[in-house]
Amino acid sequence: MPRKAHLLLVDDDPSTLASLSRAFRLAGHEATVCDNANRALDLIRSEAFDLILSDVVMPGKNGIEFLEDLKKTGVKIPIVLVSGEANIEMAVRATKLGALDFLEKPLSTDKLLVTLENALRLSRLQEENRQLRDRQGKHDLVGSSPAMTKLLAQVERVAASETRVCILGETGTGKELVARAIHEKSGRHENAFVTLNCAAVPAELIESELFGHEKGAFTGAAAKHLGKFEQADGGTLFLDEIGDMPVAMQAKLLRVLEEGEVERVGGDKPIGVNVRVVVATHRNLEDLVKQNTFRRDLFHRIYVFPLVLPPLRERLEDFPVLVEHFTRQVAAQNGWKEKIFAKDAIDELRRYAWPGNIRELRNVVERLVLLAGEDPVAASDVRLVLPSSHGASSLSESGSGSGTLAERTERFEKEVLLAEIHRQNFHMTNVARAMGLERSHLYKKCQQLGIDLQSMRKPE
Repeated sequence: MPRKAHLLLVDDDPSTLASLSRAFRLAGHEATVCDNANRALDLIRSEAFDLILSDVVMPGKNGIEFLEDLKKTGVKIPIVLVSGEANIEMAVRATKLGALDFLEKPLSTDKLLVTLENALRLSRLQEENRQLRDRQGKHDLVGSSPAMTKLLAQVERVAASETRVCILGETGTGKELVARAIHEKSGRHENAFVTLNCAAVPAELIESELFGHEKGAFTGAAAKHLGKFEQADGGTLFLDEIGDMPVAMQAKLLRVLEEGEVERVGGDKPIGVNVRVVVATHRNLEDLVKQNTFRRDLFHRIYVFPLVLPPLRERLEDFPVLVEHFTRQVAAQNGWKEKIFAKDAIDELRRYAWPGNIRELRNVVERLVLLAGEDPVAASDVRLVLPSSHGASSLSESGSGSGTLAERTERFEKEVLLAEIHRQNFHMTNVARAMGLERSHLYKKCQQLGIDLQSMRKPE
């Protein structure tokens, strides 16, 4: 699906700017016009553009000098130069300075649109290559257990459609990985995959993050900002922790889903967007609807195809391949030697409760690859790095032994809380968010369970 582009047109001729901007807007793109190079440099510092189209002959700074300035400042935006006085020497110089193309006036609208499509394709390929270098397999869905086999089949089935997907699962089960897999297997895979964690954005900023804002829309809005919907146009927008979205924003999101249009904060016109929205949450949305903290109409809009991710404790068969995958990944990323895990080490990992799921397992594997001695990694090495070594027991141990139900429940609560504290590296704000507690309540709970944070390690 073609993606809407944001172009910067630089020319000292008002009629040229008017005709070019009209042609691009009729083709579904957005164009910002500017009549001199210095002003264009200011715009580039404050706004994001997909392509710059600049005249060469202009009063003051000409197009070649403009291109030189862009190169000095490290701007990577593709630029096309146009001129009615073109010559071979000028074209060669422009190409050496990094111009994507050099066109002669008068300009053909068809030629311009082809040039734009080529620039977008090149930019997309460069971004995909960068992502492939960065990813090194970290976004792969790994596992062949019955639970994962079923999940992967569902992902394949739903990815080929435009059906709205709601991904459900505990914290750390890989909800974003599944959303990304849906995008990459869909017809939208050549366009952007954009994410927003609704729980991480302050309520007063989430509208601007989703829909964007115009310059001067509010204090601090020094430049126009494209929201997540516009950034994802033609692609997929992943809204994580949708259950934490403020109710007022839920109504606005519902309108966008129904009408396919957004309106920037401070804007006066709707902007059409073509976006597939995939949502996720670790919360029970049906309970939130009953509590009137989540809109029923929005629930029915997004809860079309629910995908329930299995927690790690239900994927015991996947531990060998997961450990091997993470070992290879962290070794490659850090330049470390890969290590082999003995069978007793894998068995020891299986005994742990894994409240942080896949995310926690990866962190533990990284610590083992860094800290364990010679191959193979043994069960004794695993026991040293698991939270159980700091006072938390494994799931099987916490459920055994003597004591009343209340006493056993308290031991289990302590285990889970200690595991999360160590997983979050004692960042208590993140611990409270992960556990669904107020920060003040978290400290009270630690006190009730006899968890002495000061003696364990200095907290945040």
